[in-house]
Amino acid sequence: MWRYLYLHWLQLKESGSIFANELYRIFHDAGVIIIFFVATLVYPFLYKAMYWNEQITDIPVAVVDLSNSPESRDFLHRWSAAPDVKLAYTCTSMEEAEEMLRDQKVHGIIYFPRDYARQLADPLGQAHISLYCDMSSFLYMKGIYLSCNMVMLESMRNIQIDRYEKMGYSNEFSWELVQASPYTETTLFSPTGGYGSFLIPAVLVMVLHQTLFFGICMLAGTVREERKELYRLPGRKRGYSAFRTIFGRGAAYFLIYYALAAILLGFLPRLFDLPHVGSIIDILSFNVPFILSVIFMSICVGFFIRNREAGFVLLISTSLVFLFIAGISWPKEMIPVGWRVASWFIPYTWAANGFIHINSMGATLWQTRTEYMALWGLAAMYFALAIVMFLIAGYRQDQKERHLNEVLEADLLLESFGAVYQKEG
Repeated sequence: MWRYLYLHWLQLKESGSIFANELYRIFHDAGVIIIFFVATLVYPFLYKAMYWNEQITDIPVAVVDLSNSPESRDFLHRWSAAPDVKLAYTCTSMEEAEEMLRDQKVHGIIYFPRDYARQLADPLGQAHISLYCDMSSFLYMKGIYLSCNMVMLESMRNIQIDRYEKMGYSNEFSWELVQASPYTETTLFSPTGGYGSFLIPAVLVMVLHQTLFFGICMLAGTVREERKELYRLPGRKRGYSAFRTIFGRGAAYFLIYYALAAILLGFLPRLFDLPHVGSIIDILSFNVPFILSVIFMSICVGFFIRNREAGFVLLISTSLVFLFIAGISWPKEMIPVGWRVASWFIPYTWAANGFIHINSMGATLWQTRTEYMALWGLAAMYFALAIVMFLIAGYRQDQKERHLNEVLEADLLLESFGAVYQKEG
């Protein structure tokens, strides 16, 4: 029993030595410190600053009113009361309005045909309004379209009531006919309807994913550049356990990034006044497999890194790809099947969707069990893959050292044989 405990103590001591050595490498590398701490904590504030004003107000719009009737002016009067738009120009033709749109003087055009008032007066008539939006920015289109749509719905209700009253119905009965099923509109998950509230939670997860990925790859590249022993413990002649190596290195990264994840995913949504209706306990529990899966995936990628700069190339080339194929900023249904399958092997895909479900939509950990279990599966898969790759790399290094020793022994043998030959001669 004492021998068993002693062996486990030695193994724990060995893992502790790897853990301490990895922390030493992290805190003695200025570049890694900047990535792990400065970039991770500063980037969210930069993104929030860019999306601080989540909605655009006073979007300039050109008016082409060929009807020039009280009905069209009433519509424009009520539309101008919306904070999203500003009726900046009145044009006499569509050609003039289109020129302003091309020059970016306006970001939308509303067009009233000549028969607008006459069609409204006809009990069987149907009036048309044409709306043209600048699609160079989603926010322009959203502000113009939604505000015009709300005014149009209100106008349609008033027109229907007026027509029913002309047919002899009372005002109360006309209201019941128009709105037979009363409803209350409630905006879920993003009350402001802003782009920042929708995107920033996913960006917080991306910052954690990519800075951890970049930092581990940078450390791996540093070891290769300095030609240090990556697969042996300092002071030992034989290779040590791959399991304890990956476990010790992973524990060092997990200690740092679990604390950073608690700040970014638990505290910053509240500081930024983003939707945060989920349980903080569920968020902290969800962070465990997320951080572990990113750590072990990064260690696997680190076996192919040959210099520090390679990690930066991977960071730049993968960030936007990960963001799009995760299905956050682009609908999953629009993503090709091949890319969708590839996204399953990226921890960010499951982490971003799961965090939004918990934090912004109020889901529980059980309701997010698909993403939660997928992250645990990725963590286990990449951990096993890292061990296999470690053993292969260690075996190749042993073979290289064995071959080098054989060459040295042959050289020494030839030198000794030459010395003896000269002495006998």
